[in-house]
Parts: sequence; structure tokens; C-alpha cells
Amino acid sequence: MLDEGYIKFKAHWRERPPLPEAEIAELNHWRDQMYRAQLIGAYPDGIGFGNISRRYAGRQFIISGSKTGNFAQLDARHYALVSDYNVERNEVFCEGPLLASSESMSHAVVYATCPEVRAVIHVHHLALWEKHLHRLPTTWAAAAYGTPEMAREIIRLLHESTVRREEQVLVMAGHREGLIAFGEDLAGAGERLLALC
Repeated sequence: MLDEGYIKFKAHWRERPPLPEAEIAELNHWRDQMYRAQLIGAYPDGIGFGNISRRYAGRQFIISGSKTGNFAQLDARHYALVSDYNVERNEVFCEGPLLASSESMSHAVVYATCPEVRAVIHVHHLALWEKHLHRLPTTWAAAAYGTPEMAREIIRLLHESTVRREEQVLVMAGHREGLIAFGEDLAGAGERLLALC
């Protein structure tokens, strides 16, 4: 059974109006591409998978909200702003119409570790996961998604120069089907994932 769609961090969420559409236009463009490629979506049981984010300001980033994988198209009502986070206490502070994605901590540590990164995309695809497991930089299998252990594993991999400067994709061994791509912009991260297909 897949352990999907459940928020494992302590969420501090303030309901707020949506961000302006202009702030999420590029996110939506690339989210649409990932959805069409079946890298973001939902399983037959209705549990959604995959998420997308972009750096906003400082430690803040905009990310697709929890339980949005079922929607073919998103709008500003489907995004949250992560304003802060604490890995050791497993806490995420967010605001918006929806609670931030269950993978927000994974996105957060990429931004915190790599100041040059402006975009992160987390996708699910069994064939790609099996093909690239241990061929691309891979997290420890005992680190489950959405946990401080996974966050620390991502940080460990990001300190390896080949991940940051060359591959810019990592495989989550403890999160079956999960891959993360990142880059200086959404186009770079998105094109990197589509090239793996």
C-alpha cells in the first residue's frame, strides 16, 4: 500500500485569500505539462501525487496545495505560500486558501541548501523511478517522505556537487515512485524531468 497524500509535519496554516494569478502563471504552465505527462496526478483510489513550487522571497516559496493532484487544471485557489519551516521540529508555516503540500519540507530543504535554486518539482512515475533508482543520486531507503529523515537525506545529497551542478534530479528510495528535480527556473526543472521520460 502506498503511503501517499498524508501530511507528516506539524502544519501552522493561516487561511488567506489566493495570491494574484500573475504569481502562479508559470507554476500553472509547468504543472499542466507535468499533469499531461502523468508525472503529477492521482491514483485510482483518489490520492493525489506530485507537486510544484517556486521560490518567492527569502525562505518563502509558493507550492501547490495539499490534495490538488486530482485536478486537471489549477488556479490561484490551489496554491499556498510557505512562509517558514523548521526541519528539526518538523514544522511548516504556510498561508493561503489551502494547506501546503505534504511534500513541502522536501521543497524547503532544497531552497534552504541551494540559494541558486528557484524551482522544485516533485513527481511520481514507477518506470522512471525503477530506471533511475541508484543510477541518479538516491536517498536512503529508510527515509520516508515528509519526515525529517527525508529532509536530512535530501540535504546530504545536495552537498554532493554532481547533484547540484549536473544532474539536478534525485530519486527518493524511501518514497516509491518519487523523484525531485530542481533548477534555476521552472523551465529547467520541468525540461529535465521530461527528458527522463
